Amino acid sequence: MLCCMPGVAFVPALLVSWSSAAFIISYAIAVLEGHVEPLVPYISDTGTKPPESGVFGFMINISALLGVITMYIRYLLIEKQNEASHFVRSSCNVFSLCIGLMGCIGMGIVATFQELAVPSVHDIGALVAFGSGVVYITLQSIISYKSCPQWNTYFVCHIRMAISAISCIAFIPMIVFASQISMTKIDWTPGEKDYTYHFLSAICEWTVAFGFIFFFLTFIRDFQRFSLRISTEIHED
Repeated sequence: MLCCMPGVAFVPALLVSWSSAAFIISYAIAVLEGHVEPLVPYISDTGTKPPESGVFGFMINISALLGVITMYIRYLLIEKQNEASHFVRSSCNVFSLCIGLMGCIGMGIVATFQELAVPSVHDIGALVAFGSGVVYITLQSIISYKSCPQWNTYFVCHIRMAISAISCIAFIPMIVFASQISMTKIDWTPGEKDYTYHFLSAICEWTVAFGFIFFFLTFIRDFQRFSLRISTEIHED
């Protein structure tokens, strides 16, 4: 069904469906194996112990790659639209792409360096992934408004900005509450020390993560009217 979508709309659709599956499958395995409590674990907690760690690492790395492809196509799309109407500086588009790519690198770090194995590297990767992701979707929301009404509807722009605002609001307490946790563990139970900080931080983390997913979902319609063509030139001596 993805291949039947017009243009390159299948790319963000695949990113959204694959990333959602990565979170849900690793969560389900971790809960069924008894490695985490069902009530709002950290996303990374659901991919720390085998067998879910292998699934989590593989699927999140693929998500990062799909994110790179999606962001690059989005960059090309804006460049093409900008040739016609000049609604944004090219440097702003490049900067947005670079920020997005940093977020994808952060995702790769999170998937490769697991929480209990190398916690400091894992935490840095998570901070880069979430921080860069929030900045990226905010910049894309601003660019979307600048492209109205020729290339986007105000309704879509409002949706994107709302998602960006919610993600930004959730990102700050996610970091604040996480910084108050004095131990690194995945088997949290209600009533123990720092559980409240963990619980609130985890809620914010899931909010930001699915904020990214819903944001990229709004790219599908834009990507429907954009196609990539590969031309091959043969030069004869």
